[in-house]
Amino acid sequence: MTLISSSAMLAPFRVRSFRFQWPADLLTSWGIEMENLVLGWYILVETGSVLALTLFWALQYLGTLLAPVFGMAGDRIGHRTVLCAMRAAYALVAAAVTALAWAEMLDPGYVFAAAALSGLIRPSDQGMRNALIGETMPGGALMATMGVSRTTADSARIAGALAGAGLFAAFGMGPVYVAITGFYGLGFLLTLGVAGRRLRIEPASANRPSLWRDLAEGLAYVWDTPCSLAAMWLAFLVNLTAFPLTSGLLPYVAKDLYGLGQTGLGTLVASTALGSLLGSVAVSLAGRVIRPARMMILFALAWYLALLLFVQMPGPAGGRLALTLAGFMQSLSLVPMSVMLLTSAGERFRGRVMGVRMLAIYGVPIGLMIAGILIERIGFVWAASLYCVIGLALTLSIALYWKADLWARDAPGNWR
Repeated sequence: MTLISSSAMLAPFRVRSFRFQWPADLLTSWGIEMENLVLGWYILVETGSVLALTLFWALQYLGTLLAPVFGMAGDRIGHRTVLCAMRAAYALVAAAVTALAWAEMLDPGYVFAAAALSGLIRPSDQGMRNALIGETMPGGALMATMGVSRTTADSARIAGALAGAGLFAAFGMGPVYVAITGFYGLGFLLTLGVAGRRLRIEPASANRPSLWRDLAEGLAYVWDTPCSLAAMWLAFLVNLTAFPLTSGLLPYVAKDLYGLGQTGLGTLVASTALGSLLGSVAVSLAGRVIRPARMMILFALAWYLALLLFVQMPGPAGGRLALTLAGFMQSLSLVPMSVMLLTSAGERFRGRVMGVRMLAIYGVPIGLMIAGILIERIGFVWAASLYCVIGLALTLSIALYWKADLWARDAPGNWR
């Protein structure tokens, strides 16, 4: 028997719940990626402002501070219930934008409002997906399952970005949003088929701790668990300095630096996603041979180096290659991070810890807004290079400060 087997990728589908969750996550991710690309391009073209573009992306993370509340709600009433409610809301917001587009009443103000509404709940989607996997899958299959699950977002960024760009260029906003609304609706229906929470004895309501007590316990757990605390700081760092370069700023790079249209933007987004997809497949194949904490740190450093290479590329061909490499390194860092957090948290704290993890996403809007200001003053290349250098330095600092908890083979963060 070989250590790496292709059957590892198929093993999660033996669980009925995952056979519903995987396509549900895939369709939802398609809708999200198409919506992000279409609306981001619309804002850039209509306003001609990189600051307006970064504001649009920042609004989508408006609800990051609510992520622990979603996590606590999942721990109390079940993560499937919370995820279903969230995905129904996505479909309703998309349906409203569809109606405005067909009525030819859509303008940047409505787009900002839709981004704000979606931004209240969407930042918690990935955390709820991960917590639901932890709730429904056996522990021994967690690494492979997380790798396979990650392919939903990665493959959606490829197909969703290319399809969204192509449909938008060919047919306009209305038909594209009909498709987006359909993806959200189907994702919601499939999520209903995912297994609910395992039965367990709950305390009487009079003795049940308050939501704020749950939140305090989740924060205290993270603070007192060195490997989890290190992962949270690293998650905030990459959201602050890495993700803005491959998400909200790509429309600016495509239009203003490379002179590309919507389809060209789609190929840049798809390049990042292709690399990320390959990384997710690699993680799912490697499975339990991975040391999560070590891998998280090493490939975070490699991710920043790949982004630094992307920043220096003068044209779209080299940019696509560098983005593919960056996406590959991204998955090899973030998937082990999620597995490490889920494994160490256990059933009691799983939802709360993933909710706290989602707080790190708040780094994205902060990073985007700062980047928008810096780009107007010193240009994209210098601003993005500064982000990469800061990311490399602080990642090394995290690795050195928590060396005993992240690097030792027998450290909890490296348990398999």
